[in-house]
Amino acid sequence: MKPINVGLLGIGTVGGGTFTVLSRNQEEITRRAGRPIRITTVADRNVELARSIVGDRARITADAFELVRDPEIDIVIELIGGYGVAKELILAAIENGKHVVTANKALLALHGNEIFAAASRKGVMVAFEAAVGGGIPIIKALREGLTANRIEWLAGIINGTTNFILTEMRDKGLSFEAVLGEAQKLGYAEADPTFDVEGVDAAHKLTIMSAIAFGVPIQFEKTYIEGISRLAREDIAYAEELGYRIKLLGIARRTARGLEQRVHPTLIPERRLIANVDGVMNAVLVKGDAVGHTLYYGRGAGAEPTASAVVADLVDVTRMHTSDPEHRVPHLAFQADQLVELPVLDIGDVETSFYLRIDVLDRPGVLADVTRILADHSISIKAMIQKQPKEGSDRTSIILLSNLVLERNMQQAIALIEKLPTVAAAVTRIRVEGLDN
Repeated sequence: MKPINVGLLGIGTVGGGTFTVLSRNQEEITRRAGRPIRITTVADRNVELARSIVGDRARITADAFELVRDPEIDIVIELIGGYGVAKELILAAIENGKHVVTANKALLALHGNEIFAAASRKGVMVAFEAAVGGGIPIIKALREGLTANRIEWLAGIINGTTNFILTEMRDKGLSFEAVLGEAQKLGYAEADPTFDVEGVDAAHKLTIMSAIAFGVPIQFEKTYIEGISRLAREDIAYAEELGYRIKLLGIARRTARGLEQRVHPTLIPERRLIANVDGVMNAVLVKGDAVGHTLYYGRGAGAEPTASAVVADLVDVTRMHTSDPEHRVPHLAFQADQLVELPVLDIGDVETSFYLRIDVLDRPGVLADVTRILADHSISIKAMIQKQPKEGSDRTSIILLSNLVLERNMQQAIALIEKLPTVAAAVTRIRVEGLDN
């Protein structure tokens, strides 16, 4: 059978991994796909780098637009990244009747609706398993494996850099700044780590998963985002004392009032499997009404784990290459005319539990003042620790876990607590999720 010809845009870490995996496992992949899949052209501005990886096994060009217009190419893999030229190239490939495989979560989170609409008009597919969770097949699970379920919620550790930092802070008792420097030396964090540590990368991925889980358009701009850069090592230690681990969690939940889409540091009970996902590993927990809880775990980044997902998409597209577009799996799991516009809740309207660390002067009546304010805002306390002042200090910390409360009520209570003359610093507030229902 005629081979499927593939054009590769970008042969950096993931591009090189994709070329390697496809070459190494060629026989197995051909057996699965039913026909050979071969990368015939590679486009990269660094022609010499491309030649050192590819050799004479594929044509090399510095002109990416030439590649996407080549009539001999059936599928284009986009591994350039970013929002600018990558979007132009994908839309040009679609316009030229090419199927597209991409790992570009940022582009899909911001422009996915436009890209999928263009693909539907041209009758081509855009596959993006590698955009979320690296080698973990979470997109296929949400889009196909759990299709019998009404998804109730999902929660994921979907950024390896932040998970490594939080693991090291817990295990070694180090500060955020110290561990960030270590992560940069090891290559786990970029020179500018903002997208990772401030939660933006995780929010890109969460937005895509939420759209597939609930059958809504991609709505990145409505996702609440909070990173880990302000976390203190003492809070990680206090969470351990209370039986919790702190993770940067992406949460999407269907409620009677609308959808929750939020990324933020979260206390999770240490007995939960997802709380024990450490280092650079990723995991996504999904709750369906029929299946209950399912957990997807693995490497969320790296050359070959991500290449595994890219090649899996190539095989899927090859299998469906000649099928009727009306009978393919929809990009966002639901047929385009069946997507619904559910409101995404403002963070103030989300109901959750909280961890509070309140640094106070060691004076009589301080705890009574704090609990009175909480009670006035209908906030009940689940657990409390009052630390002994250090020798020679007149300050101490009160650690509280609340029961479920509307975030807006907690924000109002914290504002009043911080005005108390005996409160010595801004209140530390971290959300708590049980992930058990």
